[in-house]
Amino acid sequence: MTSLALSTRAPSPAEPLRHQVLAGLAQHRIATTSQLRRMLRPDGTRQLLSRVLTKLRSDGFVDCTVLPDANRTRTKAWYLTQEGARLTRDLPVLRGRPPYPITSDTAASLKTSHTLAVVRAHLAFAADARRLGHEHGPWDWTPEVSHSIGEGERIVADAVLYYTVVESEHRRKLRAFVEVDRTTMSSERLAVKLIEYARLFQYEAQPVGRRRPAAAGPAWLRWYPVFPRVLFVLTGASRARLDHRMSDLQAMVAQHPLVAALAREVRLGAAVLEDIEQHGPAQAVWVPLAGGKPRPWTEL
Repeated sequence: MTSLALSTRAPSPAEPLRHQVLAGLAQHRIATTSQLRRMLRPDGTRQLLSRVLTKLRSDGFVDCTVLPDANRTRTKAWYLTQEGARLTRDLPVLRGRPPYPITSDTAASLKTSHTLAVVRAHLAFAADARRLGHEHGPWDWTPEVSHSIGEGERIVADAVLYYTVVESEHRRKLRAFVEVDRTTMSSERLAVKLIEYARLFQYEAQPVGRRRPAAAGPAWLRWYPVFPRVLFVLTGASRARLDHRMSDLQAMVAQHPLVAALAREVRLGAAVLEDIEQHGPAQAVWVPLAGGKPRPWTEL
């Protein structure tokens, strides 16, 4: 089969949609037909994506699981097969990250709900970027990014967001760790994620041997010029319950010395997924975890 070669920019209609679908699933793990359309061809039709996905499935590169739906609409969530993952292994847009094939419908069903919520968050930022003339495409959202925080432990962010604000001739590059919470864990466990980010902020990798280089600096400088913002996106419960979870995040900032130190240097915020989908992340829907009135995520 023809080799895949995609740029790291937003998808171009000139690039084969078949290749973009494979790359999108390699990057985002699982997505519905509608999500792939909004991700790759926001001005295209659902039928266009359906034809491509049907052909890729018949060729053995993708498969799908049917989502449970009270309306019986039989929404399909798509993922790469082993053969599809092999085909996309060397894609430039994956930045050296291997794709993660899903080996069965059962494995897909275990991952689907959370992964689709993470894709929903990405699509909200992507729609905002198109509307505002900013830059944020399918390859500017890297799921499941893992970093060491010392003592043999790691933190895994649901995604790292890369976003360029374009204002006249001025370009401002922003990054954020994104945590998508579907209210499936306790509020305390969610707030503990802030301690893990505080540990990452302070963590310095120890060199091999006795000698320690001068001014080695924190380990995160290997990947980021400044420490990314930390954004919590909440869903899956009543508004009152989500408000309580935001309050618990704010309490962790106020009460834990490591997290308080992080908040003095890093922008921390939380928003409801349905709010950023309805109004856009650039609206005043983000609660600053260090206190203050809701504001856009770029102004936390």
